[in-house]
Amino acid sequence: MTARTAVSLRHARVRYGPLEALHGVTLTAPGPGLTVLLGRNGSGRTTALRALAGTVPLTDGSVVWDGTDVTRVPAHERARRGLCLVPERQAVFGSLTVRENLALAAPAPDPALDAYPELAPLLPRRAGTLSGGEQRMLALSRALLARARVVLVDEPAQGMSPTVAARTYGLLAALDACVVVAEQRLPPALLGRTALVYELRRGAVAFSGEAAELRHRRGYR
Repeated sequence: MTARTAVSLRHARVRYGPLEALHGVTLTAPGPGLTVLLGRNGSGRTTALRALAGTVPLTDGSVVWDGTDVTRVPAHERARRGLCLVPERQAVFGSLTVRENLALAAPAPDPALDAYPELAPLLPRRAGTLSGGEQRMLALSRALLARARVVLVDEPAQGMSPTVAARTYGLLAALDACVVVAEQRLPPALLGRTALVYELRRGAVAFSGEAAELRHRRGYR
């Protein structure tokens, strides 16, 4: 089993030109376990995920991983240390086949095909020809094969059927890793599962607590 790990933003600020997207956000995602960054478009949830990954720079504050400040550590070095980011868009190599995409993460695709058997007949196809849901399955499969210590996923179940979405959240929750996902709404697949939730509004944390508490307080269905 992987040793416990955690990634944090501490008083993080991010600017896109003259606009500030994160206004001093502080949050901690422990692992193994599932943390959800929740919020509407423009809330800062995707920016927070990218800040943890190192794909956007902070203008102030810090990123801490297992007690070490990694704010100045570039994204590729964080990946080398065991962080895997699955962005909302361009998460697969469209010009490569499904088999070739999987081979970039591991020599044998069997664990990925066990997780998503729907991909088996698609192995020889170019990833760019897949539907949105199929591309998400492929992107998540690569993350599952990577055996990362920290897995960051922006809208993991986008384009998936409810059944496949529920399976996806089951797979993510079972990972021996710190898993952080960004979603617009609390997914129905999390009903009955333990998850830490941070709800962001206009670049600031509006709620932090367990998913069950948020469902009760905000009336999520």
